[in-house]
Amino acid sequence: MESQPTMPQPPTARQNPAAGRGPRGLFTLRGLGRDAAVAATCGFVVVLMVGASYAAVPFYDWFCRTTGFNGTTQVATSGPAGAPLARKIAVRFDANVGPGLPWKFEPEQTEIEVRIGEVFTVFYTVTNQSARETTGAAAYNVAPLTVGAYFQKINCFCFTEQTMAAGEKREMPVVFYVDPALAADSENDGLNTITLSYTFYPVREPAPKPLASSEPDKRKGSL
Repeated sequence: MESQPTMPQPPTARQNPAAGRGPRGLFTLRGLGRDAAVAATCGFVVVLMVGASYAAVPFYDWFCRTTGFNGTTQVATSGPAGAPLARKIAVRFDANVGPGLPWKFEPEQTEIEVRIGEVFTVFYTVTNQSARETTGAAAYNVAPLTVGAYFQKINCFCFTEQTMAAGEKREMPVVFYVDPALAADSENDGLNTITLSYTFYPVREPAPKPLASSEPDKRKGSL
């Protein structure tokens, strides 16, 4: 008997160089492209969030100083241009010390009555009760919180860190006035009292400066 002619077989997927470019291979490439895009987007969001976290603190501080938000007082370079108003308001003074700072901190007067637009100077007394030099910085606000935009400070110890020698006692002035614009704010028509509050917190000691390359290291003994 004569043998039947052998029919040619189609090339297998391994032999067919175009197999990877079929619909299934195309979907695989598209899937990889989507995964890369998602990964890149997630990475960008992470970087954006980290950057925002670093910028949040200075931005919040700037926002509070500019708007008086959360009872943050304002900074003025001089007193108001016009004469003080006849309306008077009581200003109370509060003093606090945070944990870890061995200071005694108190106002010399707990309350005074001022005319709106009149510049006043009051003093706080601070005593370092420890046997070593310590440094503190004051956080501050006024209550009611909505009055922060109208409470103007010309000079204040809270603008800079304060370093006190062991046992040192110091008078620290605050020069301020209540902005006459407060009288034009109908929401504050019934306001009779403002409380100015300070809290001193400890500041970590600065790290020792590295010795310059040209300076001998005195900590090492002579050879």
